[in-house]
Amino acid sequence: MDLTQGTEKEKRDRAKKMMLWFGIISLIMSFAGLTSAVIIRSREEDWINGFELPSAFAISCLAVIISSITFFLARRMMKSDKKELTSVLLVATFLLGIFFIYNQFKGFQQIIDAGYHFTGPSSSVTTSFIYVIAMLHIAHVVAGLISITVVLVKNFMGKYSSKNMLGIELSENFWHFVGMLWIFLFLFLNYFEEIIAFFN
Repeated sequence: MDLTQGTEKEKRDRAKKMMLWFGIISLIMSFAGLTSAVIIRSREEDWINGFELPSAFAISCLAVIISSITFFLARRMMKSDKKELTSVLLVATFLLGIFFIYNQFKGFQQIIDAGYHFTGPSSSVTTSFIYVIAMLHIAHVVAGLISITVVLVKNFMGKYSSKNMLGIELSENFWHFVGMLWIFLFLFLNYFEEIIAFFN
């Protein structure tokens, strides 16, 4: 496909999609580096073997899965030019994102309640890695929430229709990525020791 062909709008739309995917690829590389560091560091004696993530983190997985469904449905509604239903589903997605972040911080508190702080004498390298990875992911969830807010405002202003919904598609793709990323991180942090042991 020749990226130089088409109208100016089509060229701009393709450029925006490419920028999003370049951003997603860079994020994948960043988190790949962090997870690789976890594997390497877990071989040290001060690593807590068998550490299970808090139950609140599992609830976060459920919240992000449901939010992906509501965003998917929002785009489907826009395809049918049902703008009010689109807005309702976008608001639901936003609230589920807030619920996700709430459970992340609840998970942090559960780690502290278990006796592991993130800094100081009662901290451990294991929980410090979990904290850094989760906080970095939360930052990208916040970015996703900002994009949803922009999409909501533009929808209220009548900027979108079944023939013009690039903004919704870009925001949805980023949100799905952030959700899948958390599910991967949750499974990785909970089970990477078993996976490594299996291949060894």
